[in-house]
Amino acid sequence: MPRHACLPINRCNLPAVILGSLSYQLCPVPLQLDGVAELHQDLFLRLQDCPEAGRRAEIFRDYMTVHFRLEHLDEAGFSGGPRGRAKANYVRMLRGWSFDSGSREAAVLKGWVESRFGLLPRYHCEALRDKEGSAYLRFMEMRARGLYGTNALESQLDLVYAYCQYEFARQQPGVSHLTLYRGTNHRDEYECLGEGPGGGPVLLLNSLNSFSSNRERAGEFGDYILVANVPVAKVIFHSALLPGVLQGEDERLVLGGAYEVAWTTF
Repeated sequence: MPRHACLPINRCNLPAVILGSLSYQLCPVPLQLDGVAELHQDLFLRLQDCPEAGRRAEIFRDYMTVHFRLEHLDEAGFSGGPRGRAKANYVRMLRGWSFDSGSREAAVLKGWVESRFGLLPRYHCEALRDKEGSAYLRFMEMRARGLYGTNALESQLDLVYAYCQYEFARQQPGVSHLTLYRGTNHRDEYECLGEGPGGGPVLLLNSLNSFSSNRERAGEFGDYILVANVPVAKVIFHSALLPGVLQGEDERLVLGGAYEVAWTTF
């Protein structure tokens, strides 16, 4: 993992230079965000006692609503101002990403990835290569505007990731990787780091990316299809986790870093 694409510290059990590396893609271990399991122990005890995935999703939604006072903003300290920002929550962030990966909501998500996992964004509306350049400053402004006036938004996203990983471990025990697909018409815009041990190109992907578990669906977004073996631990959300949140079927939000991939076409 190139050091210019990650931070030296994060809020995870592995440093970014490791979790973003090709070695991690080949041999992943579970990722845990600092303090989340301990702070929300009651939630996971309730989930453990529930055998039905659909009911667990309802329990999670209810917990988020109550714990973060999403329907009673005054109890969370809201005292006036633009209620539209105060009501910005994890659902709006995920939907905003689904509509436009260059949106303010997407900037918040990429900023959260940077804070928690230490992976720096490589693209947001335009390439982000210089942290002192105008493009990066515009990204930081969008991120700040997206967080301003919200209620512990990044903590909400922490719990979304923890719940996603809990459900993977419960529904697909022993599964370490998913084969996922991403369609594009701009193959040459990806940063190539060289050749991997399997003979495929190693790409440095953006800090957060949309993939699909359906190859045909991915092909709707471009003539080239990027095929990646993605560690389950790098999936932060998917469309089946909380039905109705994401519009696209089979969508997966995936952490970036170095990946050995394959290119295919229809």
